[in-house]
Amino acid sequence: MKPPPFAYHAPTDLDEAVALLGALGDGAKVLAGGQSLVPLLNMRLVAPSALVDIGRVDGLDTVAVESGSVRFGARVTHERLRRDGAVAAAQPLLGRALDHVAHAVIRNRGTSVGSIVHADPAAELPAVLALLDGALEVVGPSGPRRVGARELVLGPLESDVRAGEIAVAARVPVAPPRTGSAFVELARRHGDYAIAGVGVVVTLDADRRPVSARAACIGVGTATEVLDLAPALDGVTVQDPDAVGLGAVVEAVRDFVRPDADVHASAEYRRHLAGVLAGRAVRAALADAIARMEEGR
Repeated sequence: MKPPPFAYHAPTDLDEAVALLGALGDGAKVLAGGQSLVPLLNMRLVAPSALVDIGRVDGLDTVAVESGSVRFGARVTHERLRRDGAVAAAQPLLGRALDHVAHAVIRNRGTSVGSIVHADPAAELPAVLALLDGALEVVGPSGPRRVGARELVLGPLESDVRAGEIAVAARVPVAPPRTGSAFVELARRHGDYAIAGVGVVVTLDADRRPVSARAACIGVGTATEVLDLAPALDGVTVQDPDAVGLGAVVEAVRDFVRPDADVHASAEYRRHLAGVLAGRAVRAALADAIARMEEGR
């Protein structure tokens, strides 16, 4: 199918882009990488009166590790963020999640901020933003504002980026000392959306006991809700991650998720899978935390 007709605008300045959106009204959409929007256009699931392409807007293509956080602009692609060495050192979970995003062709074009704004409950980056307690930077007719990850997603494919506003960047904190992370998912085929996926962040104390543990799940109905796993790891001292009992973690995640059935998997299978993946993710995150401790990080 072909998309319905629309007007096309390609501003080169952020103020111009915001002014255009305001003048065009609610029927206008922002285009960045287009890897989510263009398929919706072609299937005629959306029919905007105009597209405002921000691909030439100056200042939106930067990646920086600054002031204890990683900040990436709205034009930064998945692949660029994934391959950035400074980002990998500062916040490894970003790259670990991006490893699972689609295929290289899509990662080379799709933008990470665009994926966050799209708010697909099966996508990795909205869950990562919530898990890391990050935020989106938005600019509109009333000026800039910050939208916290926990408030960003209003529902499936619905985020708190209002008509006339442009998401200009996302920001997540750098990993604290003695903190490990992992992102594990299972898809029917490489590059497909996950049947279920789990991201985990764990922080240990100097005696290798978990003092903080959080999980976010995708594909199972919880989207950007974050589960506190610390009670499930209470009393654990980690010498060998493979020897840590994770039955309480598995049960906590199974009780937490709210999957729906579809043609790919039953709700019960997704619930079971989320628990299994959570166990794997926690083991990997614990091993990562220990490795970082031994490296003095």
